[in-house]
Amino acid sequence: MSADGFTGSPPPGANADWTIDQNWAAYSADEHRVWDVLYERQAALLPGYACDEFLRGMQALNLHRGGIPDFKVMNEELMRLTGWSVVAVPGLVPDDVFFDHLANRRFPAGQFIRKPQELDYLREPDIFHDVFGHVPMLTDPTFADYMQAYGEGGRRALGLGRLQNLARLYWYTVEFGLIETPKGLRIYGAGIVSSRAESIFALEDPSPNRLGFDLERVMRTPYRIDDFQQVYFVIPSLQVLLDATLQDFAPIYARLCAAHDIRIEAMLPCDKVFTAGTQEYARKAS
Repeated sequence: MSADGFTGSPPPGANADWTIDQNWAAYSADEHRVWDVLYERQAALLPGYACDEFLRGMQALNLHRGGIPDFKVMNEELMRLTGWSVVAVPGLVPDDVFFDHLANRRFPAGQFIRKPQELDYLREPDIFHDVFGHVPMLTDPTFADYMQAYGEGGRRALGLGRLQNLARLYWYTVEFGLIETPKGLRIYGAGIVSSRAESIFALEDPSPNRLGFDLERVMRTPYRIDDFQQVYFVIPSLQVLLDATLQDFAPIYARLCAAHDIRIEAMLPCDKVFTAGTQEYARKAS
């Protein structure tokens, strides 16, 4: 929940690290019903779409206790499993604040939930995206370590002026990543698993490219925030993703200074191609 380049002081009522009290008791019955509708819809869809690690995380955290989860209750199990916790924030937070939370195994989540008329699209992440989409994967030890490593890398990227490249890594893994499994491609990215439409699109639609994960390739690929993705990158395992992140990025950033961006829809001779997409959806939407 970072905002690229965003700076400023915490809003009134927020702590110095931008955290706030979730104030779970203040949620209305209507707000709890929105969570329930979204949860039931995704829980019915995701078996066969989401990776096993995500599905196990859903069960471990029991996210359907009845309405919006209480962070204090949820964090007891999350802390036991991987040492992570979820902290409430009022909205998008500055990059340095976001990275510091991740580096200390805290995931900042929006406190508010979307309106009933916004079930299928919301520009700013809400509590359903942040908690349902992100937190189940944090129950997996390997992915939990990846997120901490990403936060530590984010602090370094800020100092080196390479935030744009690191943001692409987050987008194409944490938000919109696919993973290769013996049962076929599966979803682990939060932006997909929290969206019914994109869960189907990401795995079944012929339009997008689905390419093998390569760290530098990902860092050179822009992304779109306004519609379905034109390309998804597929990791072979969570361990491969973690290992790629634990290396020193400084030499990579040095090479990227002289490298041009790759068009979102492009496929390179070196790409491992799972799906050569038609890009039909993108053409119709433009």
